[in-house]
Amino acid sequence: MRLARATLIWAALVAAVCVPIAAAAASPLLAWRGPVYILAGFAGIIALGLALVQPLLIGGYLPGLAAYRGRRAHHWIGGALVAAVVIHVAGLWITSPPDMIDALLFSSPTPFSPWGVIAMWAIFAVALLATLRRRLRLRPRTWRIAHMSLAVVIVGGSAIHAMLVEGTMETVSKAALCALVLGASLKVMADLRVWRKRATSRGESIVR
Repeated sequence: MRLARATLIWAALVAAVCVPIAAAAASPLLAWRGPVYILAGFAGIIALGLALVQPLLIGGYLPGLAAYRGRRAHHWIGGALVAAVVIHVAGLWITSPPDMIDALLFSSPTPFSPWGVIAMWAIFAVALLATLRRRLRLRPRTWRIAHMSLAVVIVGGSAIHAMLVEGTMETVSKAALCALVLGASLKVMADLRVWRKRATSRGESIVR
């Protein structure tokens, strides 16, 4: 029973991430795109898929990954997410520097650009804080608040950015992936809040 449940969960995750990628790979729009632009586009799709994996890891929802392994995987997947975003942005810069400059300056006429840029800077901010956490001597509570606040910006900005872009991603699979990213993030935030309240209540009971 446990094996079947674990297999189903992992299969669902693989499908949620890979189906949008496969659908994008079958898009007829790729025929008019250069290799660098295609690489940049798929890096963005992969980044969105990794954004789904992250809350599942930190929430301990993936079978076979203990708490420690889940946190370590969350750390490494975070690095892969940063790399995917860098490739996405660098590829778009190479193919069209003026458009990227407009996007970074928040002067682009396309409605999806500012959301992507905001999510990008939030991802970089989380990565920087994670790297400098010990040097800055951030308290667990401070780190948690900063991380969760930036995560909200990342998830919201990424989902809106993806939905507004009319490109190679197929509409239904893209919407499903964005919904899963939002749902998983809200789920883990709610669960973490409940766990903290329980831990606080237990601590108060012990003191009494």
